[in-house]
Amino acid sequence: MTAKKFANRNYIRYVNSFDPPTQHFKTCGRAFLVGGFICVIGQFFRYLLEFAGLTGDELAGTVSAALIFLGTLLTGLGVYDRIGKNAGAGSIVPITGFANSVASPAIEFKTEGYVYGMAAKMFLVAGPILVFGVTSGAAVGLIYWLLRLAG
Repeated sequence: MTAKKFANRNYIRYVNSFDPPTQHFKTCGRAFLVGGFICVIGQFFRYLLEFAGLTGDELAGTVSAALIFLGTLLTGLGVYDRIGKNAGAGSIVPITGFANSVASPAIEFKTEGYVYGMAAKMFLVAGPILVFGVTSGAAVGLIYWLLRLAG
């Protein structure tokens, strides 16, 4: 064994001594419960708006907008970060996590100004997701249109 490999192993052992072991089942359980609870809230909005008379695309769009608003509001109040700290990926996966990923940099960089700070940094994380979503949606639409045209 070379001296470099020995030093690397010692360093990794040293770093791991400060890092508590991950409790995978506990972490996954919390993520599942919090993500599921966010989906239950979305389903509650759906039932409420369905009872109010909305159907189809109007219903889906309104529920999505309500969840985005709720995620952004909780981010602005500093609550969503605490939820994310305890829930992990359970708070990131639903649409509220997307709202959080757009609102957090906007809040953080507001002091740098509205254009170069808030507006520019707002899409730092979410920008690639939006670009990929729009591009793949356009590609799938084009393929679908070509298949209908051919058939």
